[in-house]
Amino acid sequence: MDEFGPATFGTLNADGYDAMHDPGTTDQTVALIAALAPGKRLLELAIGTGRVALPLSRMGFDIHGIEASPDMIAKLREKPGGDAIPVTIGDMKDVAADGPFDHVFLVFNTLFNLPSQEDQITCFANVAKQLKPGGTFLIEAFVPDFADFVDHQMVKTRKLDMSRLWLEAVTHDPVAQRLAYQRVRITQDGMKLVPLPLRYAYPPEIDLMARLAGLQPKHRWGGWDKSDFTANSRVHISVYEKP
Repeated sequence: MDEFGPATFGTLNADGYDAMHDPGTTDQTVALIAALAPGKRLLELAIGTGRVALPLSRMGFDIHGIEASPDMIAKLREKPGGDAIPVTIGDMKDVAADGPFDHVFLVFNTLFNLPSQEDQITCFANVAKQLKPGGTFLIEAFVPDFADFVDHQMVKTRKLDMSRLWLEAVTHDPVAQRLAYQRVRITQDGMKLVPLPLRYAYPPEIDLMARLAGLQPKHRWGGWDKSDFTANSRVHISVYEKP
């Protein structure tokens, strides 16, 4: 999937993104970020269609965004209040917004959309440059689990009814820590392929990326409800602070 670039996700998913990618945690996400943010000036990496940014803007936060996909930004601009949020178009790993900021956040596993360890390290360094001293960086990411994989691959049925069949196939490269997804959506109107490559990292590696950028760990939870992070947690909410 070498042809998959920073804007490709939006090109493939912008139409219908909100309906098909609702994690069901938006209210908890907004509430926790609002409670954690040490100041009112926020930056969201991969702001997308504004699922999190728009509620925070309505709460009075001065929020900015970085987004690689013009298609996703167009969906944001269509929503009430979406035209008032400044968005920098570019790759979140190295593009600079109009900082500095009190708090930066990157949710919904999007750190893993960066295709290499080097890119992920660069992203942390970019965040550190844009944070004020005492500012914080929050990440939401899944904890890799390969219990259902056989021979480094897996196929699952995601939706099945009288009018549609959605399949998800994924292969795993444990050496490169890469997952290559192909989502096959078959409806009465035809078939659509929606690929997604990810480069995952376990929490200790993410902690090291933060340390290399000069950020210190502050919190880690097993969900937006601030539950304890344990060996059975399938997601982590991690917060790092700039000294």
